Amino acid sequence: MKLYDFCVEYRREPFGMSVRNPRFSWKMESEERDTVQTAYRIQVFCGEEAVWDSGRRACAQSVLIPYEGKELEEEKDCQVTLTVEDNHGNAAESRTSFFTGIFDITHLKAKMITHDFEKEETACPVFYNSFSAAGKAVERAVLYATAHGVYEVRINGKRVGQDYMCPGWTDYRKRLQYQSYDITEYLEAENQVEMTVGNGWYKGILSFDCKPDRYGDRVAAFAEIHVIYRDGSRQVIATDSDWKVRTGQIRYSEIYMGETIDTDGVNCKEGTVSVTEFDASVLVPQENEPVRVTERLAPKKIFTDPKGNRLVDFGQNLTGLVEVRIRGKRGQKITVRHAETLDSNGVFYPDTLRTAVSLDTYILNGEVQVLMPHFTFHGFRYIAVEGVEHLEPEMFTACVMHSDMRKTGTFHCSNEAVNRLQSNIAWSLRDNFFDIPSDCPQRDERLGWMGDAQVFSWTAAYNRNTALFFSKWMRDVAAASSLEEGVPHIVPDIQGAYSSAGWSDAAVIIPWVVYQTYGDVRILEESWQCMHEWVDYIRNRVNENGLWMTNYQYGDWLALDREQGDGSVGATDVYLVANAYYLYVTELVAKTARVLGREKEAACYEKIYAETLASFREEYYTARGRIVSETQTGCVLSLHFHLARETDREKIGKTLLANIEDHKNHLTTGFVGTPYLCHALSDNGAHDMAGLLFLRDDYPSWLYGVKMGATTMWERWDAIRPDGTMPHPGQNSMNHYAYGAIGDWMYRKIGGINQLEAGYHRFYIKPMFVRGIEEARAELETPYGKIVSAWSCRDGKIRVEVSVPANTTALIYLPEKENVTEAGSGHYVYEYETTTCLKELRFSLDSTLGEVMEEPLGRQMLDAMVPELMANPMIAYAKKMTLAEGISSAPEIRAVYEAVIQALNEQA
Repeated sequence: MKLYDFCVEYRREPFGMSVRNPRFSWKMESEERDTVQTAYRIQVFCGEEAVWDSGRRACAQSVLIPYEGKELEEEKDCQVTLTVEDNHGNAAESRTSFFTGIFDITHLKAKMITHDFEKEETACPVFYNSFSAAGKAVERAVLYATAHGVYEVRINGKRVGQDYMCPGWTDYRKRLQYQSYDITEYLEAENQVEMTVGNGWYKGILSFDCKPDRYGDRVAAFAEIHVIYRDGSRQVIATDSDWKVRTGQIRYSEIYMGETIDTDGVNCKEGTVSVTEFDASVLVPQENEPVRVTERLAPKKIFTDPKGNRLVDFGQNLTGLVEVRIRGKRGQKITVRHAETLDSNGVFYPDTLRTAVSLDTYILNGEVQVLMPHFTFHGFRYIAVEGVEHLEPEMFTACVMHSDMRKTGTFHCSNEAVNRLQSNIAWSLRDNFFDIPSDCPQRDERLGWMGDAQVFSWTAAYNRNTALFFSKWMRDVAAASSLEEGVPHIVPDIQGAYSSAGWSDAAVIIPWVVYQTYGDVRILEESWQCMHEWVDYIRNRVNENGLWMTNYQYGDWLALDREQGDGSVGATDVYLVANAYYLYVTELVAKTARVLGREKEAACYEKIYAETLASFREEYYTARGRIVSETQTGCVLSLHFHLARETDREKIGKTLLANIEDHKNHLTTGFVGTPYLCHALSDNGAHDMAGLLFLRDDYPSWLYGVKMGATTMWERWDAIRPDGTMPHPGQNSMNHYAYGAIGDWMYRKIGGINQLEAGYHRFYIKPMFVRGIEEARAELETPYGKIVSAWSCRDGKIRVEVSVPANTTALIYLPEKENVTEAGSGHYVYEYETTTCLKELRFSLDSTLGEVMEEPLGRQMLDAMVPELMANPMIAYAKKMTLAEGISSAPEIRAVYEAVIQALNEQA
């Protein structure tokens, strides 16, 4: 038995830990089956002092164990030793460490300083100072830094850290993150510190109205260096009015518009520093993983398009920056433009960026240079380069940037189109989880749209560790919300946004997802007020029937089934959607209250749920089980959220199938219905239809984008039409993760990995076959270890492989078997015979009647079973219809068509 992934607050050896009672987690690995932890002991030393010894605790808990020792002191190196025993008599030890940061923000003495450059000056200010080390041995040197804007620090010419776009995006009037850096190795006897500040989200142009100065009209810097000497003495260097400021090489910088860097001996202006008013109580330590460069991509192709643009294709739509390596002439100007795609003629096409120019400009100094912007980022696959005579691949590197969350999940199967879909989902997650979960990374928007994040949150948690990322954002959400105003649909809220169902509900749903995925009760505790106040906000606005029938509602955003009015909201009654979500979040708030031991509140919200559900059923369902909105999404929400009466579920399931068949076996759902469509089908006896929809590759479908060459998820089902044209240039992001929410179904249904208890302490494996996929493998690194669920079904044999982590228990449901196996930790392999063949069938309900009639057996069976159809004078017209369309017009013919299809496929 061995231990691994010993973490403190989800981090490995964190620096600047500012949680007073940090929590410890670890994982066990054992080759012996049924391994469980029987005891643990944690010892914490700060320097030579033992500050906590838990003693031997006979306990199986290994996730988020809170520190219970002496009050931790600031800026101390702490060593942690963990000893674990298992039920086989084994023991193992692991060590980690952390360095404490600042617990009391009043201990920081720095002032927020600004400059006096004229308003028209676009160059980024560089705040600077010098200091001498005291000529003594340095034990540790720490930098605490933040800004009104985004910043970069250099000490003695060396860039501090690997983080970008710090301090991240929050409502700076309420919450401002600061970062902690170990700068011990940067110091010399004489030291120069420079802090360059760009506009960023604080002062820069933001949102589709491209307004600047959202939080203030002048950037500012806040920094404090603590030099801790081995003799115990300390030195503090903090921003104040004694610092100096000048302009530097960065002549212009905007997130949407790009950056201009002049390295050709630019004339710097000197300015005057002043202390600006600042409430330091808004400071909070870095809460999530910082944005970093996590991957570097070389060009796939360099070419000239039909209009003469010289292009570099990186082969992947991504978020980040391009690093340019070049030796040019002094004063030479290079420009780099960015775009996600080419148009139907193969021409560079930046229209999806709207007004976001995304232009980086460099003035060269004649030396060998490596250049990259500092305070912007772009969404792109292609760049158009001007000012360089010969483009060579080694000149350009695409630097992929996102919040540096650890990868936790993988999904792979025998269908390469599905593998590309999984890749597209994973890329759109990375590209848009950029300190906040944005809707898109490229155009003049890039906002924290709540609905997109809400529907994608489960999928995100299967692919990356989102605990810290979402915890930080939920604090942003709480700061922007109130009982009186509700929860904005965009956070950070720069638009004065209103509350809307499906979007504002993220305030409840995402904390629940984090709790279920990681077993983290703290996010529920922190979010409790915001969660219940959101439900209370709705409750305060219901009508006399207890239903929410006010506020602008997005409905089933971008659904395809609305023929009149605002097509963006879909055909499903928007207040059906609103009240479906009202019920869902009320149920989750009641469950949260139970988890937190708030029994009185739990009973209250359970009562609200029961009363609202009764009224909802009276409002939206007839006595015979019809729905007011018999759309796909109306049916899906009724089934998946368990809103319909139990006696009506079968009928609603049939209505859903009929609707799909009416649309030639295609989906019509938007942002609200799509995440749950396949779940509703698979969970209600129609898994074959779920698989059919999933594997379609014509419009609209998940694989249509793959077929059209997409490398990320699209905002719209028809972002690019089959002829290559793009019908919605103003609202046509090529990198929008919302429809990637199907990934949750892929992991749960095809992969079969599902939690039974929060944190996957108990889980079940239940893979479901999909015709067209003969094998699949899903892996998930949970708080207890890696779960593996792999299966194959081919050549008359089923093989299932399951790995259960130590200290957990799984229920294993084998395909085509009725018994359920409860298994402790270990690796399990099952092989058995089957008659099932998952190869794609030649004939299906998508086949036309004409295609079936061309087969002698098909014609013979139809002549015998439905002679009246074959003699119908409209048969020539009917031959052009798919069998599914025929069933939609005449449901009684289903059995005939299914029998013919079966016979033809058996013959094949």
